[in-house]
Amino acid sequence: MAVQTVDRYRAPALDKGLDIIELLAASPAPLTQTEIGKGLGRAQNEIYRMLDTLVRRGYVAKSPEGDKYTLTLRLLAVANTYPPHRRMLDIAEPVMRQVAAALEQSLHLAVWENGEFRIAAAFSSPGNWRLSLRIGSRIGLYNTGSGKVLAAFQPEETRRRMIAEHRLVPAEQGIREKPFFTLLDQIKTQGHVSEDSAHTVGVTNLACPVLDPFGNAIAALTCPYVERIDSHSAPDRKGAIAALAAAASELGEALVGVPQIAEAGT
Repeated sequence: MAVQTVDRYRAPALDKGLDIIELLAASPAPLTQTEIGKGLGRAQNEIYRMLDTLVRRGYVAKSPEGDKYTLTLRLLAVANTYPPHRRMLDIAEPVMRQVAAALEQSLHLAVWENGEFRIAAAFSSPGNWRLSLRIGSRIGLYNTGSGKVLAAFQPEETRRRMIAEHRLVPAEQGIREKPFFTLLDQIKTQGHVSEDSAHTVGVTNLACPVLDPFGNAIAALTCPYVERIDSHSAPDRKGAIAALAAAASELGEALVGVPQIAEAGT
């Protein structure tokens, strides 16, 4: 039934326009109308009007000779009218609130920007007791689940830059690059971090990556998991990891508009 509903309300013209934009964005060089048609598996007469509209609206530019097309920076300008950091928080906050309530645990969202790992958003457990980090706190790369996840899901060059730019936080100790990279590779293979806290006894750091379309982490969704030992029924650690991974995947899809390609948290 869901598939029928989607098909019923499809907009073929819009699909064509978006297909053209995505094809030009992925192309390292300008393309002719023939090349665009071949790349999309469509006849030239199917895309002519759409190309003309995209040129008129400023999203696509013609070469001086008029036979090739390339993407302009208009999409970037449109995206920048809504600051990426604010957009991420607007999307993340309701999801984090819902998961924190379901798990009865605190959550925080960590990002890497300007050479630092910081807490961008945090929600405390809705119960009577809680463990949470202050928004804006600077955290470690080597001694936090968030830092490790943010570094694990990056190309090698970005990992090295993170290490080079990182300033150790109090009580943090660095790790030699080779064993640290080995650890990061293990985390990437596993899809998440699940380890004892390096700061507090009795806390398990659970962290999953929020991924961009290329499988790189743009944020880390983390739960400082505290296990209940009384008779209260609450999700166990396995259930918490599954819920955290699902929420991180949902955030990634909402932020970048495409399904996550890495099996994070599985």
